[in-house]
Amino acid sequence: MNYIGSKFSLLDFIYSTIKETAPSLEGAVFFDLFAGTGIVGRFFKDKVKSVMANDLEYYSYVLNRHYIQNTKRIDFDFSALNNLKGVEGFIYKNYCPAISGRQYFTDENGKIIDAARIEIEKYKNDSDLYFFLLCSLLESADKVANTTSVYGAYLKEFKATASKKLEIKASPIVETNNKNFVFNEDANTLIRKVKGDILYLDPPYNERQYGANYHLLNTIARYEIFEPKGKTGLPEYNKSLYCKKNEVINIFEDLVRNARFDYIFLSYNNEGIIPIEEIKNIMSKYGKYKIAEMNYRRYKADAGRTYSAETTKEYIHILKK
Repeated sequence: MNYIGSKFSLLDFIYSTIKETAPSLEGAVFFDLFAGTGIVGRFFKDKVKSVMANDLEYYSYVLNRHYIQNTKRIDFDFSALNNLKGVEGFIYKNYCPAISGRQYFTDENGKIIDAARIEIEKYKNDSDLYFFLLCSLLESADKVANTTSVYGAYLKEFKATASKKLEIKASPIVETNNKNFVFNEDANTLIRKVKGDILYLDPPYNERQYGANYHLLNTIARYEIFEPKGKTGLPEYNKSLYCKKNEVINIFEDLVRNARFDYIFLSYNNEGIIPIEEIKNIMSKYGKYKIAEMNYRRYKADAGRTYSAETTKEYIHILKK
């Protein structure tokens, strides 16, 4: 899944930095507190004793509930979803052109999403299977979404990938014997209730709210009735304090102060709304601080923005408490 701030291309950098600082990974409890699509937690899933993952957005919880907490192979015949008759449900009525005029999905794909989402609810008593199917639907629907990777707006014309018929395919799984845990809570509330060895932080770094940029994934995942607002059909959504310049410094220090972990690793690039020196000053109060850095190519969804360079610098701020 294309995702703002995805650390997929930085996994080797993240791993080598953590391994160099906290070498005893095999016995460690690793917590990805702002997990997003879970790409970092997935990477560490077979390298540590246990992974915990959290995100306030429900679509993220669905993805991580499958990718992190499911540890055994699940067999399911996806023809049971792909051969359903389309339903003119909530997605079709509100996010397809026939009725609402919104062009997030073709009318055909909207009906397929509605039919599959209604069918998946029948499996809710088997939570491992339920989140496997729901994760598979979200990722498959995302592949035919008529957007530039985020759902803040849809394209005026259907692009080639969005015009293809949706086929729901199984999301992969990393099989392990470890027990992992996934949460759907506010990070600063949750940090007071958990503890472990390695805390990895990848919070929002600018003023773009993930609840708005990925609202339609939340809508499919929750599948609750509401009145979509405006041209893009927004619901009420979470507004993170980490995206607010006048709030982020205090909320970040609160997080670091209350974290009961031996090591904290913060991914934050040079365009973040917290200045680098401010991060250093905060983290240095609570233990031994150092920093690692790497240049990398800018995320392609930013192509329409004006920047002075095609690359950006990623920092990993390191704290041994």
